[in-house]
Amino acid sequence: MLRFDLPQVPSNVIRWEALLNTVTCLLALLVSPWFMLIPTVQGFIKGILGHARCPAHVMWRKVFSAKGWLGRLEDAGPKMFAAKILFLASAVSLTLYMTGTTLWRVPVVVLVVFTCLEWLLSFCAACWAYGLWYRHFPASRTR
Repeated sequence: MLRFDLPQVPSNVIRWEALLNTVTCLLALLVSPWFMLIPTVQGFIKGILGHARCPAHVMWRKVFSAKGWLGRLEDAGPKMFAAKILFLASAVSLTLYMTGTTLWRVPVVVLVVFTCLEWLLSFCAACWAYGLWYRHFPASRTR
């Protein structure tokens, strides 16, 4: 559902969190797949409850605000959709790891690519898909 009732999120905080997710996914590939618990939990909190309820996001927002680094504000709806994708891909990777297959690396590599794109270029593939969906299938305004 297209959400306009949520507070906007600062772009530089989102990009910083994307860098941290990139590093976490790389640690999962190089050290231990259990690092994927971090994006799984954060993706769930941000995607379901919202960025304002994520302790890490609130902390980074305060740090960046104190430094004057917040950047422009972006709609939270597409970012929540992206967080749900993060949650799903992270949970799939952990499930695949627990089943004993090496395919757990596939969703992790995909996350590395997309979180790196968000960090470097501020390009959110999930946000782009979210916008495309609502252009072709607008939300009904009936109540």
